[in-house]
Amino acid sequence: MNLTTKLLLGIGLSAGFLGYSQDLSKVNPVLTGAPFLRIAPDARAGGMGDQGVATSPDAFSQFWNAAKYPFSRTSSSFGLNYTPYMGKLTNDVFLLYAAFHKFLGQEERSTISASIYYFNMGEVDLTSFVDNQVQSNGVSKPNEFSIDVAYGLKLSDSFSAAVTGRFIRSDLAGGFNTDTTLKPANSFAVDISAYYTSPKFSSFGGMDGKLNGGFAIQNLGPKLDYTGNEESRSYLPTMARLGAGYDMYLDDMNKIGISVEGSKILVPGSEYVGIDPNTRQPIYEVPNVGVMSGIGKSFKNKNSIMMSGALEYSYDNAFAVRTGYFHESEEQGARQYATAGIGLKYRSFGLDVSYLINMSKINTALDNTLRFGLTWNIGEETSNVDY
Repeated sequence: MNLTTKLLLGIGLSAGFLGYSQDLSKVNPVLTGAPFLRIAPDARAGGMGDQGVATSPDAFSQFWNAAKYPFSRTSSSFGLNYTPYMGKLTNDVFLLYAAFHKFLGQEERSTISASIYYFNMGEVDLTSFVDNQVQSNGVSKPNEFSIDVAYGLKLSDSFSAAVTGRFIRSDLAGGFNTDTTLKPANSFAVDISAYYTSPKFSSFGGMDGKLNGGFAIQNLGPKLDYTGNEESRSYLPTMARLGAGYDMYLDDMNKIGISVEGSKILVPGSEYVGIDPNTRQPIYEVPNVGVMSGIGKSFKNKNSIMMSGALEYSYDNAFAVRTGYFHESEEQGARQYATAGIGLKYRSFGLDVSYLINMSKINTALDNTLRFGLTWNIGEETSNVDY
């Protein structure tokens, strides 16, 4: 198996969440390195249309918006989530995500948090055709992971900000490499995020209400280098997220939350460069420019904006029912699906489960997939409980 075939194999496995199906003629998604960083890792967000930048804080806020942690109801928490992947095709591909946060000091204004995200792509048998016979070339175990640390600070009673540093490693060869050109790619990235939550105010029907908002710029960093060739480096999946939500308190025990989120990938799509002289077909190439120039060029792609909406009902912060919807343009990847989920809490422990229902003609790697998340509120309740 030559270098190109192996590299495309790895990228194909890694980017499979964009869609695999019968008719991909109109699909032209923006491809990046380490695309697992675009997959929602936790079951709560998975039940709410894969959104989380403006929802209420939880143990998995690190992935979406670390600025939510200073408004957490507990002084520290730990979360672990498991997501089976491409379940219709295989049973050895999965994602694991773990996150932790803790308040610093006694004033409950700053937090430190960390997470690890691991994508196991299973085992791939590598073969070649030699002298009319199939020859085994061994087994590849491609995988990717990221490790990050964030600091969040409450700048006022209603507004907070956070900065996250992230190390990313993408090993598409999976430890198998017959030449020296394909190698694991390493990079680092930065997230910048903010979160706003208003005090409770008198709302519809005299019931209390609260507004939430958040934004995040994620995975801003150098390209991934898989081959040592400057021309073949891959952009990181840099994302911009903006969301808003409204919580309505029906009474002291019952709450309904409505939220919407828009996201955009800040990576340039393929651009028209000419006509192939042999086939007379148009040629499109991804511009090889710097990261900041790539962000600027990404705004030429009007179809790269994704939208989601969600509804969450919770009772006494012990039981929750969730639903959501995610929409992406047909050209970008055609992911369109509904989600549903539940959350249960007993004392310090919580369980979240979500389910994805595909609504598009193009299948997704998470179609009919159950995601599971466990949380442990380690510390004491904070003053945010009464906020």
